[in-house]
Amino acid sequence: MAEIKEGILGGFSGKVGTVVGVNWRGKDIIRSLPKKSKSQPTDLQLMQQIKFKKIIGFLQPIRLILNLYFGNRVGLKSRYNIATSYMLNNALEMENGLPVIVLERVLVSKGDLVGFLQPTIETAGGDSFQMNWEDNSGQGNAQPSDFVNLVCYCEELNSFEVFQNVVTRDSMIIDVTLPTYYNGKKVNFWAFLNSETKAMASTSIYLGEYMVV
Repeated sequence: MAEIKEGILGGFSGKVGTVVGVNWRGKDIIRSLPKKSKSQPTDLQLMQQIKFKKIIGFLQPIRLILNLYFGNRVGLKSRYNIATSYMLNNALEMENGLPVIVLERVLVSKGDLVGFLQPTIETAGGDSFQMNWEDNSGQGNAQPSDFVNLVCYCEELNSFEVFQNVVTRDSMIIDVTLPTYYNGKKVNFWAFLNSETKAMASTSIYLGEYMVV
């Protein structure tokens, strides 16, 4: 049974015969019911499904970051969708017949803001890390008030830690401490900057893999 929300000329939700009405992103959409496929998916289709599931499982924990800072929306395609497409096309390799994420090719942000100059990261004892860079404020659209973000990922735990807007570009140093459950694990780091208004972001850089001691 369908529900007409705004009279006979308004949108409706539910199924009427072979059509279904839905409200998608604030728009009333009427579409035909999908036909049930009797054919089995091909090996190529199955592998594409496996790849997609792999990428979604990886990106879901940082979806908020991606929706804020990954590229620009194109029509109804969200930044998260754009990030998913990027990952499928650029950050997957096949190993022993299965897709594997190549972490050094992963981007957690993508934009036109000028990025870091000479960034480095090193252990600062125990579960703490320190990142340093040179202040390039004034280079292009780089501002001293741009915020620094650090993203940490442990493949063994399939776990992210996100440190948002911790310091500004002109600070030239950031210290972060990971939760104790990362002790003895390898972690990967990415860093990026976003403008004070969050209207722009730099393309993230991969800083490498480190052992938490």
